[in-house]
Amino acid sequence: METPSWFKSSYSNNGGVCVEVAFNLVAPQGIVPVRDSKSRTGPVLNLPTVAFTSFVTGVKSGEFN
Repeated sequence: METPSWFKSSYSNNGGVCVEVAFNLVAPQGIVPVRDSKSRTGPVLNLPTVAFTSFVTGVKSGEFN
């Protein structure tokens, strides 16, 4: 089983309110793991790819303002 390769956005300003995602599991498992960048040993939310895509689309469109 592949392990997540975590990535934090280049837009992160190290203010401590960031999440990390691992896109390397999209193809083999159909999920996008998400975790709190401050708690790297804490829980991981494994989102189905379609749910993650919908969330990002909503963020970009201002749906959650």
